[in-house]
Amino acid sequence: MATKIRLQRHGKKGKPYYYIVAADSRVKRDGKYIERLGDYNPNENPAIINIDFERTLYWVKTGAQPTDTARAILSYKGVMMKNHLDKGVIKGAHTQAEADAKFVKWEADKTGKIEGKIEGLKKAEGAEAAKKLAAEKEVNDKRLAEFQAKEAALHAAAVAAAAPVEVIAEVVEEAVVEATETVVEVVEVVAEKVEAVVAVVAEEAPAKEEKKED
Repeated sequence: MATKIRLQRHGKKGKPYYYIVAADSRVKRDGKYIERLGDYNPNENPAIINIDFERTLYWVKTGAQPTDTARAILSYKGVMMKNHLDKGVIKGAHTQAEADAKFVKWEADKTGKIEGKIEGLKKAEGAEAAKKLAAEKEVNDKRLAEFQAKEAALHAAAVAAAAPVEVIAEVVEEAVVEATETVVEVVEVVAEKVEAVVAVVAEEAPAKEEKKED
């Protein structure tokens, strides 16, 4: 029986979740499997991968062929590296102690890379959050400025609505002053003319009296 290590799809539409399984290659992808070896959740960043390392390594050593995606996952988790090192021990390329030491070093390097990626993602998320916060602040400041402008406009309108009473009072006062000044001027002109007439009459009166005596 040809055995494959592959992914079996589960989860909701748009949010897939996979089992990592050892299955008969003749069975359809989401059909019956021989053994569930782990699970893979690609909806997180980085993706969450859980596997039974020893059982997965067992199936690889017994000839189970992983699909391309499954191979990438097993390589990421170190199963393929461990299998390679153990083959080296069998061939006499190195001892089991040397193989174990190499694998420990590989794990340490891999962990460092993963932690570095996680740290980079956190920084990127922080920068993105700061960018969003700045954008939100800009929008809020703009809205506040617009609100203050509208409030100022409403205040100006209210002042303008109350202004005519004072303006009318000022205009009436000015009109009364102007009218009073005009009446005074007329009275003064009339008075001057009256005085002139009186003076003329006063001059002519003695001349008439002299003619009567003659």
